[in-house]
Amino acid sequence: MSGIYIHIPFCKQACHYCDFHFSTSMKKKDEMVLALAKEITMRKNEFKDDVVETIYFGGGTPSVLTNDEINFLISEVYKNYSVVENPEITLEANPDDLSTERILELSKSPINRLSIGIQSFYEEDLKMMNRAHNSAEAINCLTEATKYFDNISLDLIYGIPGLTDEMWRKNIETALSFGIPHISSYALTVEPKTALRKLIDTGKIAEPQDEVASNHFIILVEMLQKNGFIHYELSNFGKEGYFSKNNSAYWLGKKYIGIGPSAHSYDGEKRGWNIANNSLYLKSIQNDELPIETETLTISDRYNEYIMTGLRTIWGVSLERIETEFGVEYLNYLKKQSQKFLDDELLSIENNILKPTAKGKFLTDGIASDLFYLNLE
Repeated sequence: MSGIYIHIPFCKQACHYCDFHFSTSMKKKDEMVLALAKEITMRKNEFKDDVVETIYFGGGTPSVLTNDEINFLISEVYKNYSVVENPEITLEANPDDLSTERILELSKSPINRLSIGIQSFYEEDLKMMNRAHNSAEAINCLTEATKYFDNISLDLIYGIPGLTDEMWRKNIETALSFGIPHISSYALTVEPKTALRKLIDTGKIAEPQDEVASNHFIILVEMLQKNGFIHYELSNFGKEGYFSKNNSAYWLGKKYIGIGPSAHSYDGEKRGWNIANNSLYLKSIQNDELPIETETLTISDRYNEYIMTGLRTIWGVSLERIETEFGVEYLNYLKKQSQKFLDDELLSIENNILKPTAKGKFLTDGIASDLFYLNLE
């Protein structure tokens, strides 16, 4: 089973915290849709023996595409690949694009899962992040979307300067009041070269505090687990039967093809990434060339990736798999490196599976990097 990710590199405006690849000019949108369709066709041989289980429209803001454009790209996938009977087809969308009419239209399309970028229900947070929607639009779009879609995910951001624990609880309560079966939640991260970095450096916004984010994370886990959500990946919570199949495939090391500028691909041995420049991407595809760079992963790369993804999920890191796939040298190294985290009760081993404890969850990425196998080839 495999997945197809389609990157839509357009946004109405730039969120202050975002460092993904996109353009706020829609001038080349028609050209881009044709190029994406062409890349889908050009790469069909990569999935000769595979069946597509998920199609995911990410971005950017995929909801800037019309329904006809979305349906056209889905039909190109069906035309060129073998697709399971009931694939998960997700559209990332912003509340300002989800009018009642649009939601109704989408419900009649092959899209069967919406991932809605709410981020916060507070006006001041949305303004600070330079989101294109306001609080009322967030509430309205969820009210309407839940009438037509059963499989909905929403995004929330925590650790925002000025967001108190009480306000954060209220954000989560508001999200829960819609009966949504999936929530993705991330700490506000300050990436270099973003508008947020500049606003912090010039003293216009306070630097996010780790302690605040850590507290918000504990509140989030506690509230969602109480409400029947399974914390199946560090930033993702789903009700039974509603885990994101697209994201789970990535964490479980399944193959996927990334279509569009800056999109990444993985075939089990090689990782590839498309050029992160709309004009160069278009030019390349129009010249029948794939604008992709690839690297073959070493055994250490694959081990490190498994450690990173395994520790972030409820499936953990299988010590048996480490030994059979990577060898006893890697297993011994992992046992040695993880000992201090086991002693500090940040990691635990149960049924031969290494996992973070409740105490260690928020520190997962830092712990994983300490378990990486470096410069041994």
